[in-house]
Amino acid sequence: MTLERLIAEIQSRAERDLAELQTRTEAEKAQVVADRDRRAQTLRESITHQAEGEARRESTQRIAGARMQARKVEYEARERAMESSLQGVRGLLSEFTASDEYESVLERMCTFAQEELGKELRISGRPEDASTLKSIAGKSFDPTPRAILGGLIAETVDGERRLTLTFDELLRLREDRVRALLA
Repeated sequence: MTLERLIAEIQSRAERDLAELQTRTEAEKAQVVADRDRRAQTLRESITHQAEGEARRESTQRIAGARMQARKVEYEARERAMESSLQGVRGLLSEFTASDEYESVLERMCTFAQEELGKELRISGRPEDASTLKSIAGKSFDPTPRAILGGLIAETVDGERRLTLTFDELLRLREDRVRALLA
């Protein structure tokens, strides 16, 4: 073997090794790039999925909050309408106290109070009803004025038992029924 041949052989082997090394480097480089791209795509998909989930949760919370607010507004409107209706009922009761039938109602209330509490009573009511109550109750009449819509308050002389037959109290006790009727 000649020296030139030996040099050519070494050169050719070096070129083959270099080409093989370059091919391996390019393959590893392509694999690293592909791995990087795959990881980036997986990360993008994960972030997108997570963002969509958070957006759905936030949207669901907003919708639930809006529904709750709508129910609250509806309830408040219903309560305002109900209160307005109850004020109307109070107005009708106030008008009733000016009618001729009101005196007979006071008489029946006084009789009922005497049946429940006995004959020895103190009966009081509105200042406007003082003369009527005095004629109905006689000596049982208590002139203490009461701030009521109508009706009377009967109390035993010793103050142990009391019967409130005022329109205010009767309306309050039956408010649920009145609300059901007005609804």
